Amino acid sequence: MVTLVIVPGWRDSGPGHWQTLWADSIPGAVRVHQDDWITPVRKAWVASIGHTILQQPGPVVIAAHSLGCIATAHLPPEVAAKIQGALLVAPADPERRGILADFAPVPYQRLPYRSVLVASSNDPFCPVRTAGAYARAWGSEFVRLQDAGHINVEAGFGPWPLGLALLQSLGVAHSVAVSAPESLAI
Repeated sequence: MVTLVIVPGWRDSGPGHWQTLWADSIPGAVRVHQDDWITPVRKAWVASIGHTILQQPGPVVIAAHSLGCIATAHLPPEVAAKIQGALLVAPADPERRGILADFAPVPYQRLPYRSVLVASSNDPFCPVRTAGAYARAWGSEFVRLQDAGHINVEAGFGPWPLGLALLQSLGVAHSVAVSAPESLAI
């Protein structure tokens, strides 16, 4: 059985965020928790994500947002080996934001699992050309959304049906029952 592991970004994903809604509505979903959401430290974040993944009995699919995408790319090979696929949404650019600098440089090697990277043409935290470079380096399928901001609550993203469809494209629907309230149906 595949477990959905939700990896929030800097400052966590609050109420109404698609990650929070998915964590509450997808049976068996597991959310990564960090000791410090405000002042992120790469070693601690990567260790927490790795611990969460390794605690799962079988393979996992990742749903990461923002800095969670970059932290996921930093995972060591023994943890990455348990990942079946990853939905990487609105990756951060730690080289442009001082508080996130510990996550730079961003790894630029192919990920050993299937991944879909979703980015916006006007994300204030990562230029779309940088997100495209991540996708090429990581071997990710690239989905570019027009004027979608940081693909979070502030940008108008709550349940996010397209995100659920992309998650299902990673094989989650066959292994994890995606039951959601009618408003989340795709």
